[in-house]
Amino acid sequence: MARRDFKALERRRLKAARLFEQGMMQAEVARRLDVSSMTASRWWRTWKAEGREGLRAAGRAGRKPRLTVPELIQIEEALRRGPLAHGYSTDLWTLPRIRDVIERVTGVHYHEGHVWRVMRGLGWSLQKPTTRARERDEEAICRWVRKRWPQLKKTPHAGERRSSSSTKAASRNDRRSAAPGRRAARRRS
Repeated sequence: MARRDFKALERRRLKAARLFEQGMMQAEVARRLDVSSMTASRWWRTWKAEGREGLRAAGRAGRKPRLTVPELIQIEEALRRGPLAHGYSTDLWTLPRIRDVIERVTGVHYHEGHVWRVMRGLGWSLQKPTTRARERDEEAICRWVRKRWPQLKKTPHAGERRSSSSTKAASRNDRRSAAPGRRAARRRS
């Protein structure tokens, strides 16, 4: 998602202030700066009441972040130590676990649904572990695939007739009926 260029927006408002100072009408300022007449009117009222300073940027847009940069660094260091270092039984981070670590390290409580935004901000991404049994025996699997699988695998038998239909077995004789279609096989009454 593209962020707004707050410096460019401020420059445009200050340009409007210069035009107002030159005695230009609100409608002409709106045309020159390609803004709505309502926006030019709002800028004019602010300029009249507070001067140029009133049109300067107010700072960041939106709510201030709950975590500071040093706190984010602390969180990342804690997460890099791994879940086992924090008393979890497996070496797998989940959102509820990360939420608990954030709360322990910083005292800030997040809903687990928001934790992924914090993680994305830190440059972390979702990683799904491969699901394999701990008791998995790779040698036995390779042996089975080499020896047993070919015996079980269904393959068409060479020399046998095959049907063009995947759901119909091949016919034993290849004679075709002289009668056209199923109707010819029915007796007429």
